[in-house]
Order: sequence, then structure tokens, then C-alpha cells
Amino acid sequence: MVFAHVRPTATERTPLPPALHSRALADLQFIRNTMASATSYTAFSGWGLVLVGIGALLCGLIALQRPRLVDQLNLWIVDAGLSLAVGALSSVLKARSAGQSLTVGPIRKFSLSFAPAILAGGVLTATLIRTASAGLLPGVWILLYGTGLASAGALSVRIIPIIGGCFFALGAVALISDPWWANALLMIGFGGLHVVLGLVIARRFGG
Repeated sequence: MVFAHVRPTATERTPLPPALHSRALADLQFIRNTMASATSYTAFSGWGLVLVGIGALLCGLIALQRPRLVDQLNLWIVDAGLSLAVGALSSVLKARSAGQSLTVGPIRKFSLSFAPAILAGGVLTATLIRTASAGLLPGVWILLYGTGLASAGALSVRIIPIIGGCFFALGAVALISDPWWANALLMIGFGGLHVVLGLVIARRFGG
């Protein structure tokens, strides 16, 4: 006698044990929470960016009292150093308060994506000053900063690549503009756009 092999129907299949079913649901919830956290958290401190923007606006006002472009650029270089320190410190404090690791996860990915554009800006600054092409620096600074934000922002909240695009466009304008406008464009970018970005992050993405 030949017996036909009959596959069990969906209702006849053995259900998952309760413990295994609960574990699967818990794992799924953990994955969902992790993905939501990655898309709603940014390493930038909003209030830190507001301070950076205010500092840039003050720097621009002081630079207005310096008629020579080279003197204005020297002030902006000092402001850039102070801004990096304020931004790094405020980001560390935000990460610690949020329980985020500084060496793994979204902060590490953001930093690795953002750093190359900033390092390129440093190399080009030294090169353009040495070759007497300092008039190009404002446009280069704004353009590369926007590039860094746009690249790193792909791994962060949406407002960051949007502001990065604004910096990029402003940098392109600075490169084709008369050097007389350099200080004003730097104030608009590193001052105004930073304040806007900082306020949005502070209000919507955890300070």
C-alpha cells in the first residue's frame, strides 16, 4: 500500500513556544527602537551651534573694523578654532546626557563622514595663503563646510543635509563674488545658518 505524503495545513503546524514568541517580539521592538533612535538623533548640540553662530556674527562685526582682507581672514581663522572647540565640547556633553557612545554608532559614523571636508579645508587654507590666493578662502571654507554637512547629514536628521546644501550654494556664490563681500557671506553662513540650524536641533532633536 502506498501512502501519500500530506503536508500539514497552516492551522496544523506547531506554533512557536510562548517564550520564543515573546523573545522574537522583544527583538523586533529593539530593532525598531534602534532604527528610530538613529534617525532622530544628531551628534550636533543645538545650543552649541547657536553659540558658534553668535560667535561668528560677533567676529564678522569686529572684522568690519579691519579694512584689509588678510586681517579679516585672520580673525575668522581664530573664530574657526574657537568654534571647533565649542562644537566638540557641546557635542560630547550632549552625547553623555543622551547615553550615546562617542566611539561607536551614529556619532562615530557622522564624525568620519564630516572630518575629511574639514581636513581638506585646513590643507587648502595653508596652500592658498602661501600662494597669495587668500581671496578664495571664504568661498572654499563655506563650500567645504557645506560638503561635510551634506555628506555626514545623510546619516543624521534631515535638517543637516538641507543646511549643508545652503552652505554649498553660499560657498559657490562666495567664490564668484567680489572679495569685498567675503565678510558678509561668512557672517550669513557661519553666523546666520548656524543659528537657524542650532535652534531647529535644540527644539526638535534633544537640545
